[in-house]
Amino acid sequence: MKVMIIVTHLLGTGHLSRALTLGRAFAEDGDGGDVMVVSGGMPAPQLDSGGVTLFGLPPLRSDGTDFTRLLTDQNDVADDRYKAARVTALTQAVQSFQPQVLITELYPFGRRSLASEFDTALTTARNLDQRPIILGSIRDILAPPSKPSKATRADDIIEQFYDGILVHSNQSLTPLSVSWPVSAKLAARLHYTGFVAPEPPQPHPEDIGAHEVLVSAGGGSVGQPIFRAAIEAARKMPNRRWRLLVGGQDAKRRIAELSELAQGTAVSLEPVRPDFRQMLPHAAASISMCGYNTALDILQIGTPAVFVPFDDGKEVEQGLRAHSLSELPAIEVLTSQNLTGERLANALERVISDGPRGPQIQGFDGAQQTVEVTKRLLEKRR
Repeated sequence: MKVMIIVTHLLGTGHLSRALTLGRAFAEDGDGGDVMVVSGGMPAPQLDSGGVTLFGLPPLRSDGTDFTRLLTDQNDVADDRYKAARVTALTQAVQSFQPQVLITELYPFGRRSLASEFDTALTTARNLDQRPIILGSIRDILAPPSKPSKATRADDIIEQFYDGILVHSNQSLTPLSVSWPVSAKLAARLHYTGFVAPEPPQPHPEDIGAHEVLVSAGGGSVGQPIFRAAIEAARKMPNRRWRLLVGGQDAKRRIAELSELAQGTAVSLEPVRPDFRQMLPHAAASISMCGYNTALDILQIGTPAVFVPFDDGKEVEQGLRAHSLSELPAIEVLTSQNLTGERLANALERVISDGPRGPQIQGFDGAQQTVEVTKRLLEKRR
């Protein structure tokens, strides 16, 4: 089975991470799979791309939380010529690879600023000699449409191009209707797969992270307030060791800035690292935002956690997810407007006192279920 997954992460790396997890599941399937993940975001070498071909378009990122202002890897505003080069590269990739299955991550529910390149890829795929099965891939909770016309437009695109929409959630826990208006047309195309997560990590062989408070904020630059609050909290909890993992293209500069603030504390700072998940089982607690992949890591491993959901730019996705998880023991939520070092320290003390939860092991096979759904759809085609 030849599978192409098209994804563009604009802020953090969660979208790409989930796409790569899906890609590995197709590649490792017993029937064999040739998988290409086409990434239109900034390079993220810390992510596992083993088993798949990772093809990069001229990269883009958002200007902070402004997803309509797109920047190149040189921090220039992407002009029409730059965007046209992306469309050309994407079209050539579809024509050359000739996928049997084409999956678009998030589109058409999001990435509307990139609609021209996605629509061109979909049209190119539809016009291949052997039209592929075309699927959309979305997480448990979406950013709700700001006006009804956006939902209507998504329905129209799905009706025109798509054979199905993969919802990487448990329908009984988080139906898509929690965050998106599900029309009768859309409901008929939904396939709930369960949550998409890699296998639970084995504890780090060198015990790195043991008894530490691990602070992470994705692969973007929006986590600086969390890191600043963590340093302030560390001054109030001098008996704890802290490790701040800083991501983003400007990580080196931000680490230098935070290191000045952290002088005299038990805080170490370093760039994000590929063995982060292996560190979590050893940690005293985790402090992070509440993206899809991070939330699943915490559920699978059981580490006590304080979530500070990302809510800039009227974003509500992470807040909805964090609220649902806050019912579990050893998990607390702080909103960004309530984030201070003192409040963070108090929340951290409570989740550590509650102790680790038992890891959850059911319902995380969404990648494998995605492969099975895709096989069934291909079989119907024959």
